[in-house]
Amino acid sequence: LAFCRGRVVRVPKGPLIRVVGTEVVIPCSVSDYDGPSEQNFDWEFSRDTDFVRIVSTWDSTFTSEEYQKRVGHGDIKLIRSSNDAVELVIRNIQPTDQGRYKCSTPSTDATVQGNYDAEVQVKAISDGLSVSGSKARSSMSLRLSEGDSFKLRCSAITISPEHTHLHVTWQIKSGSTWWDILSLTHEGKFQPGPGYEERYRNGDIRLDTGANDTYQLSVSQASSVDGGAYRCLVSEWVRGADSSWQKIQEKSVDIASVAIQQTDVVISTSNVSVTERDSLDLTCNITTDRSGIFQAELMWYFSVSPDDTLSDAQVLLSMDRNSVVSDSTLISLSHIDRNSYRLLVRDVDVEDSGYYFCQAAVWVPLHNGSWHKVVERTSAPVSVVVTALEPDYEVFLNASKTPKFSDDPTELNCRITNAQDTEANIRFTVSWYYRQRLRSDDVVTEELLATMDADWTLLLGDRSRERTQNGEIIFSKKAVDTFSLRIQWTSESDRGDYFCVISAWSRHRNNSWVKSKDVPSASVSIFWATQDYTLTVEAVKLKPFFVAGHTFEMTCKVSSKNIKTPRYSVLITAEKPLTDQSNPNGTTRIISLNQDSVVRLEDWTDQTRVDGVVLEKVQENEFRYRMYQTQISDAGLYRCVVTAWSPGGGGMWREAVNGLSNPIQIDFQMSGPVFNASVHSDNPTIYQGELADLLCIVTTEGMALEPDDMSFDVSWFAVRSFALDREPILLASLDRKGIVTQSRRNGSSDLSLERISPLEFRLRVHGCEDHDFGNHYCVVTPWVRSATGVWQREPDIKAKPIFLSVKMDVLNAFKYPLLIGIGLATVIGLLSCLIGYCSSRWCCKKEVQETRRERRRLMSMEMD
Repeated sequence: LAFCRGRVVRVPKGPLIRVVGTEVVIPCSVSDYDGPSEQNFDWEFSRDTDFVRIVSTWDSTFTSEEYQKRVGHGDIKLIRSSNDAVELVIRNIQPTDQGRYKCSTPSTDATVQGNYDAEVQVKAISDGLSVSGSKARSSMSLRLSEGDSFKLRCSAITISPEHTHLHVTWQIKSGSTWWDILSLTHEGKFQPGPGYEERYRNGDIRLDTGANDTYQLSVSQASSVDGGAYRCLVSEWVRGADSSWQKIQEKSVDIASVAIQQTDVVISTSNVSVTERDSLDLTCNITTDRSGIFQAELMWYFSVSPDDTLSDAQVLLSMDRNSVVSDSTLISLSHIDRNSYRLLVRDVDVEDSGYYFCQAAVWVPLHNGSWHKVVERTSAPVSVVVTALEPDYEVFLNASKTPKFSDDPTELNCRITNAQDTEANIRFTVSWYYRQRLRSDDVVTEELLATMDADWTLLLGDRSRERTQNGEIIFSKKAVDTFSLRIQWTSESDRGDYFCVISAWSRHRNNSWVKSKDVPSASVSIFWATQDYTLTVEAVKLKPFFVAGHTFEMTCKVSSKNIKTPRYSVLITAEKPLTDQSNPNGTTRIISLNQDSVVRLEDWTDQTRVDGVVLEKVQENEFRYRMYQTQISDAGLYRCVVTAWSPGGGGMWREAVNGLSNPIQIDFQMSGPVFNASVHSDNPTIYQGELADLLCIVTTEGMALEPDDMSFDVSWFAVRSFALDREPILLASLDRKGIVTQSRRNGSSDLSLERISPLEFRLRVHGCEDHDFGNHYCVVTPWVRSATGVWQREPDIKAKPIFLSVKMDVLNAFKYPLLIGIGLATVIGLLSCLIGYCSSRWCCKKEVQETRRERRRLMSMEMD
């Protein structure tokens, strides 16, 4: 292939058939050449044997004398399409231009290889194509109505000596551009233009061939887009030597100018405003210039929005082309004249406000007696506003009963006055509102107390719901024009401004009620002067000196002002020292007595002294508190918290004011022994699985006691951290009766707690694990028996924690894995030696024959 490579000059295969008077374009290209990328071309022409030079791309003197005039005028020229291709263009080809055309390329190759010229035959034939319209050369004018049909004809014939095909295209002019409608191609295929595909498939546009070489365009259901100038464009095609189709000429003729008169549907009136209960009158006009027989089909629509489609709109009435109207009670449709239709809506209401539009379709008769719908149009929506008939009335609010003191009744009456235009279709309801009075200028929104809907159903607001259900607030309708609000027992929270709103409701045709008007009343103020409640509580200790084990007793005396027939509830509280572990907050609620003299234990948790506290009512304003068998842990400040209650409505009690007494202190002189606690361990660092011993040792200072006169509650705690920054965990506890309680554990280790002497308690951790590490300490609660035989609880004692460290025994942990590994390695090594020995001994043995060497004497160097 490399040796065969050379320059190739190409021209189209001939002959090239062209019509006299048209333009011929002959391309020429070169490939597989050496030298510069831009190549030069020479064109020559021959009718017989000799070639005449026509034109060249690089030599301006190349043109022969007989072609200089045509080349100078531009009738013959060269157009370079690329560096290696040109086109020879001959305008207005004549019979004398028929012959052979040769394209040559000057050599730029290093060696001569390939072809440097190519020839093509051009044949000029006479013009045998004739195109005409139905009326010789002049085009006709058609004026049609929308939906009509029309037909246009043109004639095209060719007498060309060659075998040519015709391509017929019907076009319409829009502006200055011609658009294809439908074509019959030179290959015998129908091809609709852009935008006409759907109409062609539906059969609304057809192209038929007839006698005398006529081509007829048939258009059905003409619309506004079909108006314009029509022409028939015919082109003549011939098949070339390479079997491709070539267009050799093209002619057109103007056929007709078509004007389409549109059919329009409008409503005679624009925006309409009518009053409720009146009639709505709308007229739909069909504008058309159709003079023949036609019938209209009409349909009226209603929609809330002007943007709604026909599927979203409501159909009011319809009339078919036979003038049959659908049935309706309040809506009628009448035919005024040939093109006008009247819609009448009687007794309109507010719900009829919206947008109305009509849709009309025009039907024309066909030759077979059937009817055909030629056009359908929808009018623009017309806005209709129905103004409601609002009744005219005033609202007056007055207070028939006003409270002068708390818990007095309040009654307000809301009355409708000066009512006009209130017919049977009007109904009144009421809404009650409350507005709190503030001394500042702050804006306070009103709160809804209750409202009525159209069927007089009462809907309660959040402020009055509970009290209305309890009967404290009553809403009623005393008369046709009077509504009432009654508060049975008015409280201070009810003071403020009240007003009512009367709503008028109108009944529509479907018996539904729609609110048409709201009229508020002036506000009425409910207020009475009050004095602040005062409450004084005094606590007195009846026995100034007592010791532990005796009874503590104090009284609370109460005095109040500006409270009508008060009752009191009393709560006894104690403020313990902050060192008390049982109540870190410092304040304990002990016992209470309510306004009905019902006693209740609050936070008293000492089960051994359930009956050890008593609270009783001595007089109406005096209460006494007793605590029997007091203990050291009862030390603290004791107070009386008193709440004054006044009678409210419905037998209920209402809280008036709270009071706090002066504190009464219980303080014991510590003359007994002082207890201390410490934690000890002989070995605080242990290994996993070993036993850990922790001793909690209690020591005493001061007065010596017999072992039988003291007892201890011991609790062990652990903090699983080095810095005591976590919550302590209860491990086990031993009460003074010897009962051991253990907490739930997650690991496999176990605990045991025992008393090994009167002052020593031992905690053992069996089978320690790594999670048993941490700070361990004990909390001791001493109990001392007094001379009277009563056990007294002393303050809790917390020992200093000791850190227990749990280590892992590395030797024991790795002993068995090491022994197993060494044993397995030894066995595998011996087995490997045995296998190797057996393989070398029996399996892979070879007999090696020793090569025999010849024995020769050494030769002397001279002989060598």
